[in-house]
Amino acid sequence: MIASMESLTNNEAMGRYELAIDGQLAAIAQYEADSAAVKFVHTEVMPAFEGKGVGSRLARQVLDDVRRRGDRAIMQCPFMAGYVRKHPEYADLLAG
Repeated sequence: MIASMESLTNNEAMGRYELAIDGQLAAIAQYEADSAAVKFVHTEVMPAFEGKGVGSRLARQVLDDVRRRGDRAIMQCPFMAGYVRKHPEYADLLAG
């Protein structure tokens, strides 16, 4: 079995994080950023990648990047909010 290659990109021009797997766009986390926090508004997994844990991998990598940047996050997106509820190690990132 050959391992797939994943890469996360913060596409600031489009206001979204993009997770690519083997060069294909697999999932996005749409956000709105200001000086106070990054507000996650929508998460989407492309149909070919659904049901494979891609959304959770995207959420983990995105939240790790928010932490690295020293930012705070607002979870308007139900998927991202649910991820943080299930993974309280990210609760410290929540703004307000």
